[in-house]
Amino acid sequence: MWNKEKKGSRHSYDTLLSSHTKIKGDIHFSGGLHIDGQIFGSVLAEPDSNAVVRISDHGLVEGQVRAPHVIINGRVDGDVFCFEHVELAANAVVNGTVHYKLIEMVKGAQVNGNLVHDAEAIPAKSVSAENKEAVSAEEEKVSSVSNS
Repeated sequence: MWNKEKKGSRHSYDTLLSSHTKIKGDIHFSGGLHIDGQIFGSVLAEPDSNAVVRISDHGLVEGQVRAPHVIINGRVDGDVFCFEHVELAANAVVNGTVHYKLIEMVKGAQVNGNLVHDAEAIPAKSVSAENKEAVSAEEEKVSSVSNS
């Protein structure tokens, strides 16, 4: 499955972090991000974008990964929040919880944490202020009904 992805990739990668690159801090991106190097911080994309992050077998992320499309064949020490589709290739090692809408996992991939299916798969940070108010109002209604 990983080989098929390499041959006929449906994603393009605007940014490449080479194997000789180490970054300390968060990365905010759009488009495609291919990681061969090391990131000591979070990798963040807007959930309503069509962004994709691919972590190669040499890549390492020590922090959260949040993106609509995530392909992992390296190591992530942190939680993964994937809003659309996550692929865990044969060399993938995730030391954290994987939140996903749709998952593809190849034999050999490791998740040292939980797999959490979330049909909505929208992170709390992306909820608008209006939606937060609506959710809070709804929670108050439910709370007052249950306390009655």
